Amino acid sequence: MIILGCDHGGLELKEKIKNYLQKKNFDIVDVGAFELDKMDAFSDYVKKLKCAFYSNKEARLIAVCGSGVGMSIGLNRIKGVYCVLGYSVDEVALARQHNNVNALALGGRNISIQKAKKMVDAFLNTEHLGGKYTKRMLDLDNL
Repeated sequence: MIILGCDHGGLELKEKIKNYLQKKNFDIVDVGAFELDKMDAFSDYVKKLKCAFYSNKEARLIAVCGSGVGMSIGLNRIKGVYCVLGYSVDEVALARQHNNVNALALGGRNISIQKAKKMVDAFLNTEHLGGKYTKRMLDLDNL
């Protein structure tokens, strides 16, 4: 399952990603936004993403705001969520391999749909390497 969420700055890109994933037959939960409201706040959608994630902790999250930064910060505050702010395909793949991230934040104002699709594919198709990388992430859980 993939949980999608965005604010006004990420609405257009989120909808394109949603269509892309639907064509690939992924099970999707979309927590919004569903319409452009320049007064909405990314933090409202972080809360919705959190609720959906706590209903299915095996899900992957994809969140989009204007820069991706707000969503990344917000998601990384949720227990059990490890989010990478995607800038490159290689970065996203490494974050999956080494850090076992389960959330991807993207900037709706600075990433093309072509690049976003490649990062989403890397996020969904790259496996965690385990071993020493698992221990490192478990160490963080005990901070």
